[in-house]
This record gives sequence, C-alpha cells and structure tokens, in this order.
Amino acid sequence: MAISQFGASRTIAENTARIVSDAHRAGEAGASLMVCPEASMIRLPDKDESLVGRVEPVEGSFGTGLALASEETGVTIVAGGFTPGDASRVKNTLFVASGGRIIATYDKIHLYDAFSDKESDKVLAGPVEPVTVDVEGVRIGLATCYDLRFPELFRDLADRGSLLVAVPTAWVKGPLKEEHWLTLLRARAIENSFFIVGSGEAGVRSIGRSAAFDPMGLQLTDLGAGDGFGVVDMDIGKVAETRRANPSVHNRRYAVLPRSGDE
Repeated sequence: MAISQFGASRTIAENTARIVSDAHRAGEAGASLMVCPEASMIRLPDKDESLVGRVEPVEGSFGTGLALASEETGVTIVAGGFTPGDASRVKNTLFVASGGRIIATYDKIHLYDAFSDKESDKVLAGPVEPVTVDVEGVRIGLATCYDLRFPELFRDLADRGSLLVAVPTAWVKGPLKEEHWLTLLRARAIENSFFIVGSGEAGVRSIGRSAAFDPMGLQLTDLGAGDGFGVVDMDIGKVAETRRANPSVHNRRYAVLPRSGDE
C-alpha cells in the first residue's frame, strides 16, 4: 500500500500529473493501492474563494487521468477532488480509480464547520451513505478528513466488512491539530480492529503528516511535513487475528443509526 502526500496547486493538470507519477512509483514498488490527499484535484479554497465553475465532473480530465494511471500501473488510486454541485457550492468527492475506470465515488458526509471554518458555505454535504470498494479481495472503506471525528461512520464501515479505511485529508493547521489527527487515526483503528491510512495534503494551510495504523493501533508510518511518498506493507490477516484476541466489535451492544430526519 502506498501513500502520496503533496501540496496541491490551483492547476488540475499539474495535480493529476503528480498523482500519475506517484502511481507509477507505487506500481514499481509492488503496491496494489495508493491513497492521495483530499483536494488532490485542486487546492483547497481560501475562506473567501469559491470553486464553482473551476471543478470537473467525474468523467473530466482528473478522473480520466486517474483511471488511465490505474490501468497502466495496476494500482487502485483513491484521491480527493471536487465535483459540480449547485449554483453556489461544489461537492467534496473522493475518486476511486481501478482497472482503467472510476469504480466508486464518495461525497464527504461531515463538513468542516469548526475551528472558525465553515465548509458548508461552499460545499454540499454528501448523503449519509457509507461507501466501500473491494480491491483484490479486500474491502476498503472511504472517509474524508473531518469525517474522522465521527466514530459512528467508521463503525458502520466496519459493519460493512471494511478491513482497511482510506482517509484522504487536508487537515488544517492549528494548536493541537497534529495531536488530534494522529490520536483519532489510532483510535479509529483500535476501536474497529482494522487498518487505517490517512493521506494528508501538505499545502500552506494543511499539516501533511500522512500516517497509517494497524488494527492494534501500531503506527506504521508518518511522512511528516512537506511533499512525500511512502510504501507500507500490510498483512490483512492481522484484522482477523486482532478480532479473535479482542472481539470488541462483536461484543458491543449498540447499533449505529443515522440521526432522525437526516438524509
């Protein structure tokens, strides 16, 4: 499994080329999956900036570039972008490219209306419909950035059979934010006994710090700040091994349900 970490530019073609290059590195390293940051398509907007009219549908050049790279390299690529929404907002969309096509998308459920930001002014929230994909027989759950603060989503992904969850992110800098990021990644891995991989955008506003944890909470990598690339070996059998030793996912007595009235 590979992680691509970089600071996205305002140019879709430039960002696509970076992902394609890293996909070839991943393929040469023997990785079957590569996780890229949130906002890989185009840099996160400034607080007074709109992305309406500047983003692409799934079948645009970004999605097409990812699909072609997946075919050329044999690597499944998970990368964050934006897709058209309504007259004033876009969607924060994960693209999953595999075998020469986009096999799935996920629109971010929880929007970053916190720490003086208000993502919902510019972005439409996705439906409360968790998304998983299968890669070489391994079920992978999808989540984006602020989703990480909502453990019920990850429990739902575990119930849907996820053995690994990919979390593309542009984790905004701030006091204790790096501690929150690593702590939450580890917690989601431990409480669900699965692998978790967070790819962090390394731009002006974001921390980078891409990291991965195993089902026992052991940290497998940390790419630090700035652009980076890493490959992590994962023994998926550790999920079943961990769940046999500590069957907390099975032993729980509460179900996860969406809030009444939410869509």
